[in-house]
Amino acid sequence: MKVSKSIIFILIIAALGAGIYFKDDAVKFYNSFNKGVQSLKKTDIGSTLKQVEKEILTPPPLNIGGAAKSVVLLQSRIIAETNLQRQENGNLLALKENIKLDGAASAKANDMFSKQYFEHVSPSGVDPGKLVQGFGYDYIVEGENLILGNFSSEKEVVDDWMASPGHRANILNNRYTEIGVAIIKGTYKGQTVLIGVQEFGFPSAACVQPDTNLKNGIDSAESQLEIFSSQINNKKTQLDNANQNSAGYGQMADDYNQLVEKYNLLVGQIKEAIAKYNNQVNIFNNCVTGK
Repeated sequence: MKVSKSIIFILIIAALGAGIYFKDDAVKFYNSFNKGVQSLKKTDIGSTLKQVEKEILTPPPLNIGGAAKSVVLLQSRIIAETNLQRQENGNLLALKENIKLDGAASAKANDMFSKQYFEHVSPSGVDPGKLVQGFGYDYIVEGENLILGNFSSEKEVVDDWMASPGHRANILNNRYTEIGVAIIKGTYKGQTVLIGVQEFGFPSAACVQPDTNLKNGIDSAESQLEIFSSQINNKKTQLDNANQNSAGYGQMADDYNQLVEKYNLLVGQIKEAIAKYNNQVNIFNNCVTGK
């Protein structure tokens, strides 16, 4: 509702003639907005933003064994076979190769040969999450598949992983979007073997954070709203104590209504901004939780 100066003037003339208290209408006008603000304040725009809880999926390492073979297996073919399994088992999106994850996978395989262990956590305490972060990969969900043995083809490596429930679950996890792979030959406990490493990832950058500038703008607008509220209350007190027949009463009522209009306009803008921000929060929350 917008009360123009001309309308206020007509109402004031009518009020003076009929003995009607125009200030009562003004108070009702303000109170209707005040109720809307109380509803607005109940909307806590920050409480719904979920903290990112990083998840690491590590099925027990798979030791296949077998006699040494003079074959060279390719990283690219491991990735291709992995994506083929994703396509054939649920038509999942293909994983994109990430060079940071490639680097982490290669470092993991070489470290296991160097320190003669076959575990997800190194003797120095580096787990898969710390490993990929060390290569600059920030994640929400990360997974690691390990395999050791001798294989005749890349397909055999992936088939062996697929035959293991935990490794299969990693390969077919629909939250992953990226992958890095290493398949390296070396000596482990006196035997020539291949060690295969898959590093899966869903990067933090995939979930867009709510706009902090929008949030700061809401906070600033709510502070302005408090200023308007104080000014309106002061004007209301002046109206309550003023003589309605005085020469300045009409201007006081006009000033009051102008403040209320500004107040109401700002309330509407804040509500729109909060709705937009809450939508961003919901999108972010659904992204980080996989919903």
